[in-house]
Parts: sequence; C-alpha cells; structure tokens
Amino acid sequence: MYQVKGKWALITGASRGIGYLTARFMAEQGCNLILHSRKAAHTEKVLAEVRAMGVEARAVFADLNDLKDVERMLREIDAMGMDVDIVLNNAGLQIAYRTAWLETPPEDYSVSFNVNTIAPMMICYHFLPGMIRRGSGRIVNTTSGIRLEPQQAGYSASKAALDKVTIDLGSTVEGTDVLINLTDPGWCRTDLGGPHAPNAPESAIPGIVAGVFVDDGKSGRFLGAQHFAGLTLEETVRKAEREFDSPYGK
Repeated sequence: MYQVKGKWALITGASRGIGYLTARFMAEQGCNLILHSRKAAHTEKVLAEVRAMGVEARAVFADLNDLKDVERMLREIDAMGMDVDIVLNNAGLQIAYRTAWLETPPEDYSVSFNVNTIAPMMICYHFLPGMIRRGSGRIVNTTSGIRLEPQQAGYSASKAALDKVTIDLGSTVEGTDVLINLTDPGWCRTDLGGPHAPNAPESAIPGIVAGVFVDDGKSGRFLGAQHFAGLTLEETVRKAEREFDSPYGK
C-alpha cells in the first residue's frame, strides 16, 4: 500500500462536502495537506482541524473558472517549496439543471469545461513532471457517473472529457510508480448532490482515495467510491488491486 505519511497532497475543493472529508481522512493517515477552496476564508475550519491532527497544512485559493487565477495558485504552491506527491482534483461545478435543455446557453459548457476539465488538467500537467522525476506520485481526478441527462449537458460533457484526458494521460506512466486514476463519490447528500441523494457523504470514504493507496503500477482505472463503501482502507486497496484493471490491454 502506498505510504502517504509525511508526503504533501493538494486537495481541491477541500472546504466542504467530499473534499472536506477527504482532507480529514488523509490527515488521519499522516499526510501533509495543501487545501484549496474558492476563497481563503472557506478553508479556515478544515485547516485548523487537520493541523490539530498533527500534520502540516497550508491553504490556497483560486476560482477554477478563472484560468489565470489557477496559474497564480500554482505559482504560489511552487513558492512554498515542497514536493507535491499527491493530487486529488475533487473540486467540481454542476452549473445548472436545464428543464428547457434545448435552450442550454453556451456558458454552461464554457464554465463547466473550465472548472471540471481544463483547471484539473492544468494542475495535473503542472505537478506530473516532478512526480515522474522523483519516480513516484499519485493523481486522482473526480468524475461523475451522470448520463442520459441533457438537462445537465455542460456538466456531463465536461466530466466525460475529464475521463478521456485522464485515461490518455495515464497511459504515459502505466507500469511505473506514478499512478493516474479516476474516482466518483457517487450521488451523495452534499451541496452539489442535494438533500435527496441516496448516499451519505461518509460512504465515499475511503473509496474516494483508493487511487492514492493502490500500489500496483496501474493507471486509467475508474475506482468509484461506492464500490468500496463500508470497507476499511486495507480492504479497499486489496479490492481495487484485485478487481479493477487498467484499460490499456496487455
């Protein structure tokens, strides 16, 4: 199992919902954290909580719809001077639910792609060279199982694009100790999922971070969190490595 104690992880969307729970879980494993939110004040609570668990933690902020702001945030992280060994691209935006879907405005696509596809990949491209140079690292991009809903076309299209580029990028490091995989918390009762979702947010832990802890050199997998609901971290890793193969063939 990949050891995270003392390593640095960047978690986007860490101030609430699945990102908040992920930050706490990673801190429990001894992982140092860079916690992203849209505004600096949003991370004050989780920053204090994870520091109280005995790990180092920093906060950064950026509007992921503003790609210049994303670039600024990445420069800020570089200036901190630590190696980022783990990237958890958790932040996402479900922009609207369009009952009149044939009137979907173009902005649904442009904003959704900025937040859900382009910004996460900018982050991947920024930190991946260092992981490759050091010979170890983990990237987990959060996707969605949403389908057959033209009411949410911008969101679903941006997540489908994220799937494609993640799998393609993962092929370049297959067989190494740099792993790039996908996850999905499932439909959970978060601000994004709404109050009528069938799953408690806590059910996504530890499955949402399965892609961090697997240690078998396989990338490009979809390790949906609900496949591992109710399991321990050790059980999750064993199940992921045993039952989920990379998509690249032999």
